[in-house]
Amino acid sequence: MAEKKSKLMEKDSVVVRFAGDSGDGMQTVGELFSDASALLGDAIVTFPDFPSEIRAPAGSLPGVSGFQVHFGSGHVMTPGDKADALIVMNPAALKVNLRELEPKGLLIINTGNFTPNNLKKAAYESNPLDDPALDDEFRVLKVDINALTVEALKDLPLKPALKSRSQNFFALGIVSWVYSRPLDAMLEWIEAKWRERLPLVADANSFALKAGYIVGECKDVDIPQYTVQKRTLSDGVYRKITGNEATALGLIAASENSWRDLVLGSYPITPATPILETLAKHRNFNVKTVQAEDEIAAIGVAIGASFAGALGVTTTSGPGLCLKSEALGLAVITELPLVVVNVQRAGPSTGLPTKTEQADLLQSLYGRNGESPVIVIAADSPADCFDTAIEAARLALKYRTPVIMLSDTYLANGSEPWKIPSVTDIPDLSVEPIKQGEEYVPYQRDPKTLARRLAVPGRPGFEHRIGGLEKTEAGVVSYDAENHEKMCRLRAQKVERLAEDLPPSEVMGKSSGKVLVIGWGSTRGSITMAVEQLQAEGHSVSYTHLRYLNPLPKNIGELMKQFDHVVAPELNLGQLSMVLRAKYLVDVKSINKVKGRAFLIAELVEEIKRYL
Repeated sequence: MAEKKSKLMEKDSVVVRFAGDSGDGMQTVGELFSDASALLGDAIVTFPDFPSEIRAPAGSLPGVSGFQVHFGSGHVMTPGDKADALIVMNPAALKVNLRELEPKGLLIINTGNFTPNNLKKAAYESNPLDDPALDDEFRVLKVDINALTVEALKDLPLKPALKSRSQNFFALGIVSWVYSRPLDAMLEWIEAKWRERLPLVADANSFALKAGYIVGECKDVDIPQYTVQKRTLSDGVYRKITGNEATALGLIAASENSWRDLVLGSYPITPATPILETLAKHRNFNVKTVQAEDEIAAIGVAIGASFAGALGVTTTSGPGLCLKSEALGLAVITELPLVVVNVQRAGPSTGLPTKTEQADLLQSLYGRNGESPVIVIAADSPADCFDTAIEAARLALKYRTPVIMLSDTYLANGSEPWKIPSVTDIPDLSVEPIKQGEEYVPYQRDPKTLARRLAVPGRPGFEHRIGGLEKTEAGVVSYDAENHEKMCRLRAQKVERLAEDLPPSEVMGKSSGKVLVIGWGSTRGSITMAVEQLQAEGHSVSYTHLRYLNPLPKNIGELMKQFDHVVAPELNLGQLSMVLRAKYLVDVKSINKVKGRAFLIAELVEEIKRYL
């Protein structure tokens, strides 16, 4: 074993980005690298960056797949602005991702794929590796990973094409050495995945991983090595979780604690499909999943299940929510509890189906015919999707109304450590049933919440009519104008009653001053770190984050009036700003971005400073 070249350099946090062709396994090695960091106790936030095309031409710019992970001992709330290290497997990955690397950052390049054909696919007129400016701006490590992988696997009876598929693990080995990540968990994963079915593949990936690690240890190769400070964790059991996984587990917990079967009606759509896939694995928790033929059928299944006494749920993304809008109006007028999970993506239409955006807010608030108010809430981190899913179910059952839970691609695919809660910490969501023998009036309301009474069909004495036509309190179809207005107002007032139960929106910083930043959803991490930076510099900046978007917390209007400027960063063209201006007559400024990517902290710092 060659002796190590230098003493480890310690860092508080590190951002690493893997990039290659969509078939290069960047997501796999990115996840394994993140898992290794999580097992060391590091805080992590990940950002898988999938290409929008299912299978773009190999080596092309649209086919580049990336995975970014930010890990460290301190305050890690975003995947990081710029990468400290970038690993690129081909010319296209270099061209697409070079701007994501910090100046003087570590750039590891697989030179074996910089062939004339691949350079042409990436629209390079000449080989960028020959440009001395690259070495001047970054710390470049050029490694022929292709050749070294084949050499490391020369004794395995595999075809060269199969050997080359282990290049991603060779690259992972190099990066694992650079950042002092142990290989044990990665090797265990390889064994569990391939040893029984494909033992030669298990050997190939294990050997490639170890060979890449040895390249880092080799004293003839000038690679820096770092370690990250240990962080102190509170006692508990932790796991790494994505937003989609957390949403599914939250829905299961809500089902268990409401004593209702969970029935999911869903149609596969990026990026919401993993919720359907995860729930389908948990039939043992009285979970029933229906993969419907279309979005309309999917919500129909959920509404029918809710009518029959189950916890009805449907999951989708923006285009699917559009298709569900008429049936969602049916759930509004029948006043049935329903959870609709909308994992937003960049649109309109198909748009950028694997990229993130927050542009479905107005659709969620108003995208139905007639007066059809629903409760709208939003998750703010991958782990928070668990709590938000439970809250969505609680509100749907308590107020007998549809609740739209907003997530997005950034939360759905991103991951972070999650402290698994105690079962006793999850609230009881059960609803007191109507007793046999009680007189049942379908639209008789609870005087506090205005929620109507629900009865499971098929029980003697609880027969009633249900459907999309307007009803009287007794459940009789009515075309009377006065009754229609009365019922419309009652349904709206019922949603507004939630505001009475909401805690005041908390403020990070002082409750008055120069600038108030208002955010919602997945922008929380970026805004928090930007505001913390500005506060540390002595600026008069405060921040409040909204989970409840309809109705809004009662103190928001008065809070905004205590500041000279109110700014709302959103991954859309100003939808929350429009709502706040209309409702409170406050000149809310917009900070907007619709590039399919989350806000960078530096972007927000610069934009907020304009109002200081």
